[in-house]
Amino acid sequence: MSAWRQKLVEMSYPLLRPWLFELEAETAHHWTLAGMRLGARCGLLAGEPPVVNPVEVCGLKFPNRVGLAAGMDKAGDAVDGFGALGFGFVEVGTLTPVAQAGNPAPRLFRVVSRQGIINRMGFNNPGIEAGMANVKGRKYRGMLGVNLGKNFFTPNERATDDYLAGLRGAWREADYVVVNLSSPNTKGLRDLQEAESARALIRALHAEQEILRQRWQKHVPIWIKIAPDLTPPQRESLTRVFMEEKLEGVIATNTTLSREHVEGLKHGSETGGLSGAPLTRRATETIASLAQQLQGSMPIIGVGGIMTAADAVEKIQAGAALVQLYSGLVYSGPALVRECIEALGGS
Repeated sequence: MSAWRQKLVEMSYPLLRPWLFELEAETAHHWTLAGMRLGARCGLLAGEPPVVNPVEVCGLKFPNRVGLAAGMDKAGDAVDGFGALGFGFVEVGTLTPVAQAGNPAPRLFRVVSRQGIINRMGFNNPGIEAGMANVKGRKYRGMLGVNLGKNFFTPNERATDDYLAGLRGAWREADYVVVNLSSPNTKGLRDLQEAESARALIRALHAEQEILRQRWQKHVPIWIKIAPDLTPPQRESLTRVFMEEKLEGVIATNTTLSREHVEGLKHGSETGGLSGAPLTRRATETIASLAQQLQGSMPIIGVGGIMTAADAVEKIQAGAALVQLYSGLVYSGPALVRECIEALGGS
């Protein structure tokens, strides 16, 4: 994006934020997505991601280390708009095999005094086929990730079928895929993080990955996204499985069920996953623990409470190869993307 467009977009957000924060959180989210789509169509949001300290991860060349986390663009229909903000990679979804409406509203809440967000969205999405149709015509040339989930009506004993369907559906468009085992908003999903359940799933995914690789002459890395609420023994067991099964990458972390730092505050007791500043330290500590256990055997993608450029630097220093933003973008706006890219320029 040209310098004057970038400056205009960055200056606009502080003016728009008070109005957006007057709206119910999910309504504001929908208006933001509409603005991103409109900005891309009219050419205001256009341009290639800046190449700043590019890095190769799993054979993929990322122009910079800062990405958009899953959950912001669930349908994959605003990739060009978000990509124009400077993100080196954009992750869409979570997408399930069949479209679903998600949980009843209201289901998205701000805890403004702590820069937190609580959501219980429940994988609302148009389904993998529609999501991939949305991203197919993208102009964005950064890396595209596709976050995969299981439908709420699919029992855990058949969850592998859903993830395999998602993998097949995403293959031709995705640069990498993420298997989401850690959302707290689909009943029983986090049980799939149990070591032997994860092992069986990884083996099935790797078998299908090889079939698809040969069919399409293209390799798509598979990463798994984990929760910040795993106990140390649980995390150690899961990490051991990841290493033994030669998983290609891990994203740490998803939202937390903890209500530390938001107890007694407006919306602080809402059901769902908490993200934003209350998650910052917990996510960074999880990354550091994983890095120690993995010993460089696979990359870690750091996400959770990156509200400032300094938070992004801490995630990299803890052992992450890449970082992703979500809640920080809501509270700080597009300037945060540039600030994080610049701060990581020498990392």
